[in-house]
Amino acid sequence: MTTLHVPFHQDERLSDRHLAVPAGPAETVEPALPDGTIWERLTALHDAVAQRVANDVRAGVVPTVVSGDCLVALGTVAGVQRAGIDAGIVWFDAHGDVHTLETTTSGYLGGLSLRLILGAHPDLVADPLGLRPLTPDRALLVDARDLDPAEAAYLSADGPARVSVDDLASPDRTREGADDLVLPDGPLVLHVDVDVVDAGELPGLLFPAPHGPSAAAVRKAVQRVLSTGRVVAVDVACPWHPAASDEDAAIRANLIANLLS
Repeated sequence: MTTLHVPFHQDERLSDRHLAVPAGPAETVEPALPDGTIWERLTALHDAVAQRVANDVRAGVVPTVVSGDCLVALGTVAGVQRAGIDAGIVWFDAHGDVHTLETTTSGYLGGLSLRLILGAHPDLVADPLGLRPLTPDRALLVDARDLDPAEAAYLSADGPARVSVDDLASPDRTREGADDLVLPDGPLVLHVDVDVVDAGELPGLLFPAPHGPSAAAVRKAVQRVLSTGRVVAVDVACPWHPAASDEDAAIRANLIANLLS
């Protein structure tokens, strides 16, 4: 497994100490972004991520992409597809990330991330990247305890299946075991937004959501997905403020290391 360090939140370059990159071989993906709209800048960033992910996947390596927001997952999925693999996605997040430009109330583009992968607004990023949108049956949303009404309506009508972290973490809640739960068939991209962890355990999140699962429960669920042997790329989003202290930085680094160990 190799780590791709993408020090961006949307099109904003983050400080070098902002992200907690796991130990081991790592490469920073930092393209020069063009002038233009935010979507043109995001496309340039995600294209660079996609190319590096594709190279790793073709070489039989499982890349771990660590970035400052969920939108980078578009580059991860596009890269897997460029390598010739049609992968589904397992999306851990405290939020749904299934807004569209018409339904978002905050205007925060990260809240569109999964919906863009599922085909919304293809002209903005997916088409320029060559990303083939996934159908809802090729995605599984894990947790999503903080939903806006429009997101809840979409998920109940046409969206992907949704399960809790405990459902995925507990063997006695499966039918035949982890591989037979509700995971999409075939190869998988595993996406983890660290805010899926209860906000009381993880300081400084941009969008903290209380009453969530423990870091230990999230780690167990993540490990169950990894144990299927079907994960071809891992995408970790860290939407948090700069660490307020060395102690907070250590908590974050420990979380990332434990999730992926």
